[in-house]
Amino acid sequence: MNDTIGIGIIGTGSIAGHHIKSIQELDNCHLVALASSSPERAKLATKKFGLDTYSDYRQLVERTDIHMVIICTHSGNHLGPTLAAAKAGKHVLVEKPLEVSLERADQMIAACKAAGVKIGCIFQNRFSPDYRQLKEAVSSGVLGKLHLGNAYIKWYRSPEYYHSSNWKGTIKGDGGAALINQGIHTIDLLLDIMGEVKSVFGKVTTVNHQIEGEDLGVALLSFKNGALGTIEGSTAITPGYPERLEIYGNLGSIILEGGKIRHWFSGEDQLDAASKEADEATGAADPMAISHDLHKAQINDFVEAILLNREPLVTGEEGRKSLELILNIYESSEKGVEVKFGK
Repeated sequence: MNDTIGIGIIGTGSIAGHHIKSIQELDNCHLVALASSSPERAKLATKKFGLDTYSDYRQLVERTDIHMVIICTHSGNHLGPTLAAAKAGKHVLVEKPLEVSLERADQMIAACKAAGVKIGCIFQNRFSPDYRQLKEAVSSGVLGKLHLGNAYIKWYRSPEYYHSSNWKGTIKGDGGAALINQGIHTIDLLLDIMGEVKSVFGKVTTVNHQIEGEDLGVALLSFKNGALGTIEGSTAITPGYPERLEIYGNLGSIILEGGKIRHWFSGEDQLDAASKEADEATGAADPMAISHDLHKAQINDFVEAILLNREPLVTGEEGRKSLELILNIYESSEKGVEVKFGK
């Protein structure tokens, strides 16, 4: 393998643009080819990006100049491309969520392990400088023993957003809606900070959209470390507000909003929103309002993991955690009972 990693992208929807920009700005990798869902879309992608584009992803993964594949297809269509890529000996980086069921996600992880290739899941917000500062503070004991963690994702998506494709908000294609698609990013950060979940009681409903999945969900979590947590996720809150992560310990607290630390209290060390820079664009009302910088950071980490033969920061197993929690919230809501983990 050369010092630069050849990458193929499967899926040419809007999020693929973030990956393409990211790869173009990195020195340790280069984009080789794309795969789209139909001959017509493949022709459009070839014209737009000036790259070889296939309508069958199996042709892409067989190329010897491709060492790594990024999967940007819809959520319920990650399994097939991952299995094909692993069989061809390619490392796999998958957009969130890993898949729409644990069975399918576990197949992906197992196939990559058996093939000796790496698998990672896109949770780019873990690479935010402010989030990393928060995590370092928690890891070093600045907040003391954790008592409470809250994830709030009160966003808005228009009816046109869901009508723009045949998979958004569906159970088969999206796995659900507001929690598994939009909320999952902040839920991943909550789990990364608070640790393993012992049980969850959740309730989801659909209040403002004509979709199969939920556009409003809440959950109460019990963590194995004795802390409690809450999740509120929606795509029906007008006009949409920046996502918020709140972490409270016996020695202090930190609140992250819109990817920025807004409040920090620990002993004599205090910070409030007035001392931070202005808000960055978030996906609160527009899914494409986000920058590609954090995607670039995560792709760079994954490429370095290949070159240095180490694990990426966000492995397939890490990506599985938020999927398991959200599916358990759905199960709790359906059955009206608390769902225990490790059952």
